[in-house]
Amino acid sequence: MSEDQFTKLFKYMKEFRQDVDGKFLIVDKRFDLLTDIIDGYANKIDTYAQEMAAMDHKISRLEKYIQVLADKAGIDLDKVHV
Repeated sequence: MSEDQFTKLFKYMKEFRQDVDGKFLIVDKRFDLLTDIIDGYANKIDTYAQEMAAMDHKISRLEKYIQVLADKAGIDLDKVHV
């Protein structure tokens, strides 16, 4: 291979590498954006799950209060239909 051909090949490989690096940079930015979006939704889901757990606990506690009050009042809640 002559020096001129080697120089052309080297130049081509350098340009090709720069092109590939540019494409990877674009993909990397898109991947970062996608990761940020997924993280945002994951945080929302986590917050929602915590709120649902707290609400479930509160509802269970209120149901127990109602059962205690119904027992004291002599009311059979199984027979009460709203």
